[in-house]
Amino acid sequence: MIGFVVFILAPLFGSAVISLFDWKLFGTPQFIGIENYLRLFRDPTFYVVLGNTVIFAIVYTALNLLLALTVALWLGTRMKGAGAWRVIFFLPVITPMVANALVWRLLLSEDGLVNSLLAGAGIEGPNWLSDPAWALPSVIAMSVWQSFGYNVIVLYAGLNAIPRELREASRIDGASAWQRLRSVILPLLSPSLFFCSTMTMIGAFQVFVQPLFLTQGGPGESTNTFVLYLYRNGFVFDRLGYASALAWILFVVVMLITALQFVGQRRWVNYE
Repeated sequence: MIGFVVFILAPLFGSAVISLFDWKLFGTPQFIGIENYLRLFRDPTFYVVLGNTVIFAIVYTALNLLLALTVALWLGTRMKGAGAWRVIFFLPVITPMVANALVWRLLLSEDGLVNSLLAGAGIEGPNWLSDPAWALPSVIAMSVWQSFGYNVIVLYAGLNAIPRELREASRIDGASAWQRLRSVILPLLSPSLFFCSTMTMIGAFQVFVQPLFLTQGGPGESTNTFVLYLYRNGFVFDRLGYASALAWILFVVVMLITALQFVGQRRWVNYE
């Protein structure tokens, strides 16, 4: 409880108080009430970063779950060396994200390895991180690679928890592989899928390191995300009150989306 109060509850209360002030790192704070929150809705950049973050969260979560489910099903075929493959897929999760982002920045640079390989195939690759059309997809690709291994482990464990007798019974009854997946495996795997989708979506709205080190939020504002914008307001532009207001708006957005996921799971998650 002491740790919870000191490291969670007190900072939450402190950020709520700071959001009501024109608070700079140095100087005397000035109480301005809810002006920081009203200012959000007059800030055009706020809508841009919110849109970028929503697009990132939706595409990233969908690709992450699809790739993780595909790999988990592949590993679940009782192939040889499945344990080694699980380690390989999980390695990016435990490696430092900053280091991974810097490596991807080198790979995706204009004269990096990716464009060199494309040039060898006669294809002129774009400037992945400087082209507004490709910058956000590049950030999404790096983020999926970094984190989908965690969901692979969770879904693989969920697959192993499905009674083998049910799969064998459906196979004996003549169900095709697709029918077994749709009618047996996915319904019984739905609790694991729900957990993965909820945690992945929450993490997606807090994306920060990838756009910071890959693109610095550019070009323009095409990869500027909510937490990156929050960080810049607090520690670059010295607007700690406004940054705290952004943090609370993000908290409300994530809470609402999580609540909707918990309401919606009643229709598709099978706990029996």
